[in-house]
Amino acid sequence: MKVFVAGPRAISKLNSNIVSRLKNLIDRNFMVLVGDANGIDKAVQNFFSENNYDKVRVFSSNGKVRNNLGNWNVECVNVPSGVKGFDFYAAKDIEMANHADYGFMIWNGKSRGTFTNIVNLVNQRKDVLIYFTPHKKFYKVSTPEAINQLLKIRDQELTNNPDRASEIKATNEQVSLF
Repeated sequence: MKVFVAGPRAISKLNSNIVSRLKNLIDRNFMVLVGDANGIDKAVQNFFSENNYDKVRVFSSNGKVRNNLGNWNVECVNVPSGVKGFDFYAAKDIEMANHADYGFMIWNGKSRGTFTNIVNLVNQRKDVLIYFTPHKKFYKVSTPEAINQLLKIRDQELTNNPDRASEIKATNEQVSLF
């Protein structure tokens, strides 16, 4: 089984809940697909490197690898010239979603890229385990309805913490569902 693991650049530490799930991937001998960005990608790479786990494949856009802490094989995703910014790095995420059987996303409720990965995986009828960091809880989504429920949970977080509204609201506006 191949598991696409991702999350925002804004989070660079793994808590015990996340580490426990990553240990399960090792115990089950699953192939891990991970990006090369700072933040969660780098933290996940560090975890697997420290555990001498070799079933990891790092994806990068146009072969410009930013992080490969375990010196694993790199999957170079060709991106057409002229593509820049979010779309440049999203190309490798799309490929990871295409290759994965399952997704494990660490989401803070605001990362556009992580949310897009969730949508892409569900659109391919793949299950996604989401660790929602504001609640420190796991949610499993496999349908558009489940994503909408997750967004309601996220929006409830806004109601309870209105000072976070400007940080979080962009997700619905920037990503179209299905």
